[in-house]
Amino acid sequence: MNTLKLTNTLTRSKDEFTPINQGKVSLYCCGPTVYQIPTIGNFRAFIFDDVLRRVLEMNGYEVRMVMNITDVGHLTDDADAGEDKMIVAMKKEGKSAWEIAEAYTKIFLEHMKKLNILDPHVMPRATDHIPQQIALIQDLEKNGYAYKTSDGVYFDTTKLEGYGKLDGQKQDEKQEGSRVAINSEKRSPSDFALWKLSPQDTKRDMEWESPWGTGFPGWHIECSAMSEEYLDTPFDIHTGGIDHIPVHHPNEMAQTEGARGHELSKWWLHNDFIQVNGGKMSKSLGNAFTINDVEEHGYGPIAYRYFCLTAHYRSPLNFTWEALEAASNALHNLQGVIWNLGADIGALSEPDIEKFTSALNDDLNTASALAALWDLTKDQSLSKPDKLATILEMDKVLGLNLKASIAEEKSIPEEIKKLLNNRQNAREAKDWEATDRIRDEIKAAGYIVEDTPGGQKVRPIR
Repeated sequence: MNTLKLTNTLTRSKDEFTPINQGKVSLYCCGPTVYQIPTIGNFRAFIFDDVLRRVLEMNGYEVRMVMNITDVGHLTDDADAGEDKMIVAMKKEGKSAWEIAEAYTKIFLEHMKKLNILDPHVMPRATDHIPQQIALIQDLEKNGYAYKTSDGVYFDTTKLEGYGKLDGQKQDEKQEGSRVAINSEKRSPSDFALWKLSPQDTKRDMEWESPWGTGFPGWHIECSAMSEEYLDTPFDIHTGGIDHIPVHHPNEMAQTEGARGHELSKWWLHNDFIQVNGGKMSKSLGNAFTINDVEEHGYGPIAYRYFCLTAHYRSPLNFTWEALEAASNALHNLQGVIWNLGADIGALSEPDIEKFTSALNDDLNTASALAALWDLTKDQSLSKPDKLATILEMDKVLGLNLKASIAEEKSIPEEIKKLLNNRQNAREAKDWEATDRIRDEIKAAGYIVEDTPGGQKVRPIR
């Protein structure tokens, strides 16, 4: 197998991956902030995380994957100003912050399952780890990196050499008001909140006692505390979207370096954004689509997963309903290939596996891996059982749930058989309008009809 190479944001280069401990990989993925339904843009990151994990396992590594649930502390902007996003949702929906967090965590996990994303080994919630966060802030205080203001405790970025190295900005380039709002009590404009104090005249849904007063943790401290709790530091790989490069991830790094004197993670991997019709995705534009929207438009969530695999994770990906239609059609065609291969599973085609793994080991090039899969489907020299075995082996990484399309695993319901019989009668009578209408009925019921020289063939839509 070819050597796995990954692009490390910290070094700005694509290098051979070597874990800290031989044969084992510790992986921390920035998870959801559970104040609203996650968008398809959010899920591009989580599909990337899933593919990364599967590729690591393909290479024989034992992976321990941790993904956090942010259910407190993420304010409405990176300036440590505004309201906690959970509180905003609470006011909007008339529910408690705890109810908001529980409801959207449940939806997130449901959508993860629909997208065939493997469960992380640990999914810690910020609210369950307040003592660890307080302890980490206390260590930062002892080491001279934290100071208190009237509204909370802040990290002093001027004390940490190399702060901001992830995005390449020097300390003096972080101008007041450009990255964070002006706060007269901050020693430096790039300083960030470790602990926010509750307003004296307000009782918050989510607040805790601390050495500095009643309040709640800043957004960044949870990841430093929980990654250390479940992976120790330094760990191997930290992932997230490119929006985390300027603020969230540098702040995570700073907290661990200030408290522990060593780096948080060896490798930093970031996925690019999903665009919509060539522009930005946002709720204000009405195009922050979700998996619910995908399903309401008549597409399966796995079609969206296929769509994400068609581009490299580090490249922007433009979402349109036409593009999703193309991805859905390609997936259906692939499922049709599986359906027609039968149910006997043979031996792996090593040359095809080599081509496939080479693509993935080149910085997770899923587009090239898909191309290798399609080349295999067109190879007439392979037997059906060998072709099926090889496709299913590839799908262990792609995660398209192709095994569910094996013909033997699905019996055709009687009502579909009756529709097929009616359609066959319509075809023989050359009633093409009825033929097409019945085909659409069958499709609406979850099946696809193919007219072949041997007659009608039907298979389930996945």
